[in-house]
Parts: sequence; C-alpha cells; structure tokens
Amino acid sequence: MRDRMLAVWRAVVFLLAGTVAAFVCLLALPVMLILCLVARPAALALLARTTRWERTRVAKYTGRPIPEAAPPDRLRDVWRDLIWFVGHALTGTVVGIFGVALPLAAVNAVLVPAYWWLAPADDPVSSPYPVTSWTGAAFMPLLGLGYAILSLWATPWLARTQAGLARWLLSPPPGARLAERVAELTASRAAALEAHGAELRRIERDLHDDTQNRIVAVAMHLGIVERALRRDPATALPLVLKAQDAASDALAGLRGVVRSIYPPVLTERGLDGAVAGLIARCAVPTTLTVTTLGRAPAAVESAAYFVVAEALTNVAKHSGANRCEVRLTGADPLVIEVWDDGQGGADETGGTGLLGIQRRVAAFDGHATIDSPDGGPTVLKVELPNGS
Repeated sequence: MRDRMLAVWRAVVFLLAGTVAAFVCLLALPVMLILCLVARPAALALLARTTRWERTRVAKYTGRPIPEAAPPDRLRDVWRDLIWFVGHALTGTVVGIFGVALPLAAVNAVLVPAYWWLAPADDPVSSPYPVTSWTGAAFMPLLGLGYAILSLWATPWLARTQAGLARWLLSPPPGARLAERVAELTASRAAALEAHGAELRRIERDLHDDTQNRIVAVAMHLGIVERALRRDPATALPLVLKAQDAASDALAGLRGVVRSIYPPVLTERGLDGAVAGLIARCAVPTTLTVTTLGRAPAAVESAAYFVVAEALTNVAKHSGANRCEVRLTGADPLVIEVWDDGQGGADETGGTGLLGIQRRVAAFDGHATIDSPDGGPTVLKVELPNGS
C-alpha cells in the first residue's frame, strides 16, 4: 500500500506539472500558429524549448530519458512535436485536473463530516450531493473510500498514459536516429582520415627537415674524413669524432620521430606517468589529478597523450597563464580536462592546435569542447571512448 500511495503522489505531481504545461501551451497555441506562418525559425525555437521541457518532465517521472534528434531546420521535420504541442494544449489540462481531482476528492469526502455544518444552509457542501444533515455526512467517508480506490488505479494510469504518449510522439523515428548515427560515423571517418593524413605529413616533415639534414651532415663529415685520410691521415681523427657526433645527433633525431609516433613511456609508465612527464617539462606550473584511471587501448592512450601535450604547449605559448591543472578521469569515456588561469580567448580557428585536437578526438568518435571567455580561465574538456 505504501508503494501504491507513493505512485499516486508521484502521478499527482507529474499531472499537476503537465496541467501547468498544458495551460501554457494553450495560451501559446495562437502564437505558435502565427509564427508557423510568418516566422518559422521562431516557431521552431519555441517548439524546441517546450518539447525539451516535456522530455525532461517525462524522463524524471519514468526514469528513462527520451532521445532527442538533431535540431531541425524545417517545420515538416517536427510534425510529431507539433501534434504533441496541439494535443497537449487541448487535452493536457483536462487529463491533469481529472487525475489530480480524484485523490483530492477522496481527502475532501473524508473531511466533510468535520466541517459540513459550518457551511450556510442555502449553500451546503456538495461533494457530490448536498450534505445538509449528519446522516448525509456519515456516508461521505464511504464515498471518499470509493474515490480513493478509484484514484489508486486511475491517477497513475493517467500519468503513465500521458507520459507514454509524449514519449511516442517526442522520440525521433527509428530511421532518423539511424541516419543521424550514420552522419556521425561519416564525420568521424572523415576526421580519422584527416588526422591520419596530418600525422603522416608531420612525420614526413620531421624526417625531411630534421633527420634527413642530420644524416646529410654525417655524409658530409665522412666525405671530409675521406679527403683528409688521402691527404694527411694524422688530421683525420678529429674529423672522425665530428662525424661520430653527427651520427649520434641523427640517431637521436630519428628516435625522437619514432617516439612521436607512439611514445614508449606510455607502455612503460601508463598514461598517468606519461602525462606526469609532460607536466614536469611544462614551463607553466602544472598539477595533475588522476581519478580511477586504468589502462585503455594503446590508440586511445596515445591520442590522450598527444591531446595533453598539445594543450600544454598551447598553455605555455599562448595563454600567459601562471597556473595550470590537468585532470584525468578513467572509465568509459576517458575524460581529460586542462584548466589554466590565462588570458582566455582561445579559438580553434586561430591556429593554436585546437583544431588538430578536435580532429584527433573526432577520429575516436569522441568530443572536445573548450570554454575560454576573454580574460579566462580556459577549460579544455575531451571525452574519448575507450571501449572498456
């Protein structure tokens, strides 16, 4: 019985909120019709705000969220939302009042014997019949019991029906969600190809501009050594040492390129240890906070490592910050947050590496957002699905 009473109470609250929403929709219905004719973007905005509130209300009552489709740009794409808006405006008030009135009528009928005699003789209590004597008042608790039994069944049923109808109308059609997911995967594939191409160009640039030049220097030193050996072998030793140093530099450069492909420190120390190494080399004082971080797939850890590396580079070069924080949170998705107290105003179109971060993250079907108002602070938040 306690659970049943709780269900009635939750249904009453749900229906009462629905009654208020229906009354607002009824008042806004003429405005909506006019906007549909003369200002369709405004009509779409009003409809989106109303249906978003209804989705939240139904989700809180049922415990199951209603998926929301991508924002539409045409009224014909939201005909189901329009049907809900008009239907709720015309019927929501009646359904809500009836569902709330049943338990209130039960309470009132039980209390009638306590106050019926206070009512004027020409205006007696009428619920549902006029009570003008103690005999009539004595039967009111029995009537209240009937109201209570009816409300135990009818009020939750009305709430479930209203919530189910809203869920059916406000949920995107199955094909729409599939099409949206296909579009997301297409964009993710394009981002993966772009990130892969950018990575290949970076490796090629590093090999061409750095490692190749160092190897050319080794070849030049060896050529000088060869000529020295032919003319004066005694002077060749210092030149051999220079060639050896140049070869060591070329090897170090080649190792640097290899590490940039997949840093060995990730295998040796894990993501938190690798990020701690990045923080130790950062010019801005930085703290690291790690929460329930386990091992993720190697590709995900590599992407997370380079996201933090690029973010710390941006902080050191462009932010003017005095302090920075890096937060790593495990589970699925892996969440990376980089905060700094710099001047703000970071923009992914400004060539500060943020676009590269977004492309790298999108390749894993992840999300990257940046909040950087003028004057700071700046917060970069990245979510990477890790398949755990």
